[in-house]
Amino acid sequence: LSIKCRSINLSFQPSLPLNATSQPFSSLPPKSLLNKPTMKFRPCIDLHAGQVKQIIGSTLSDDKQNALSASASHASENFSTDRPASSYARTYQNDGLTGGHVIMLGPGNVEAAKAALAAYPGGLQIGGGITAENAKEWIDYGASHVIVTSYVFRNGEIDMGRLKCLVDAIGKEKLVLDLSCRRKPEDAEGKG
Repeated sequence: LSIKCRSINLSFQPSLPLNATSQPFSSLPPKSLLNKPTMKFRPCIDLHAGQVKQIIGSTLSDDKQNALSASASHASENFSTDRPASSYARTYQNDGLTGGHVIMLGPGNVEAAKAALAAYPGGLQIGGGITAENAKEWIDYGASHVIVTSYVFRNGEIDMGRLKCLVDAIGKEKLVLDLSCRRKPEDAEGKG
């Protein structure tokens, strides 16, 4: 099975409006949206070297010296904080936000990821370095699901053997396959 990505269409799926009397203040939409369909927020905790960060641009390089270098990967750090991942997880839980995820961007994130999952057990998915060998462990740490990309998608193909091992380890209900697409440099218009 080969997957090619030509373009991605994004849309928001309407959900029921929030009930102003039952939601924490920080979750309330503006009054103009109270009687209209609203979008559903999916919280995210990106970890890099154990710290919550927002990386924008392309991807992080495995080369530690150039990990955030614009010349190496066209990625840059937009936001960084000393506030622990577990604090964000508790905030998401308190605000009733579901379906979020913790992504471990490179090494040095395991303890922060475990702390976030422990703070919001069953409320966050986990991704980054997930394999058939460690997927069950992450579910046991409190992840609702595991997210895999490069472990299953290799050289533009789905590795069905690895996919089967993951399903055998945790079941298909706990597995999220993340298909990340990027325009190839030689395909500047996204038509190839």
